[in-house]
Amino acid sequence: MDVGIFSGSFNPIHVGHLALANYLCEFGGLDELWFLVTPRNPFKVGQDLLPDALRLELVQLAVEGYSKFRASDFEFHLSQPSYTIHTFDRLKEVYPQHTFHLIIGSDNWHSFSRWYQSERLLAENPILIYPRSGYPVDVSSLPPRVRLVDSPVLEISSTFIRESIEAGKDVRYFLHPRVYERLMQK
Repeated sequence: MDVGIFSGSFNPIHVGHLALANYLCEFGGLDELWFLVTPRNPFKVGQDLLPDALRLELVQLAVEGYSKFRASDFEFHLSQPSYTIHTFDRLKEVYPQHTFHLIIGSDNWHSFSRWYQSERLLAENPILIYPRSGYPVDVSSLPPRVRLVDSPVLEISSTFIRESIEAGKDVRYFLHPRVYERLMQK
């Protein structure tokens, strides 16, 4: 099975994440997409995160009912900080029957060389890049296992969601209804 790994803080998960993931499953050749909630991104040290359990719960609420999505706490059980190469090594050990595809935005592709063991990650794993405004990708320069997907560009960020909620704004249409409801309870 071809499984996309969408790893992130999902602080919180929003419709931009879900629409992209849906596109990758329905039009990008993936059989499933796993949302790996990351405890702490090495590039985001100092960022205020909602509690791990709550972020995982919100992802679970958002993906419920769509058989191609899975919420995962896989990275919670790995040593920290969480490096993508270690996650993929462990995924392949635990699920040798699957081919895992790393999903990253074009903004991350621009800084990919700074990732821990990026060359090995690139050599050993297929990578799907989704477009982000302001971060063009030269398709002719992509390595053989890297593909730019022609997904819609939705400029929604978790930071925007958090700041809007703090400011008392109603952002219900930027979130899955169950995620919005749970956040409003908190």
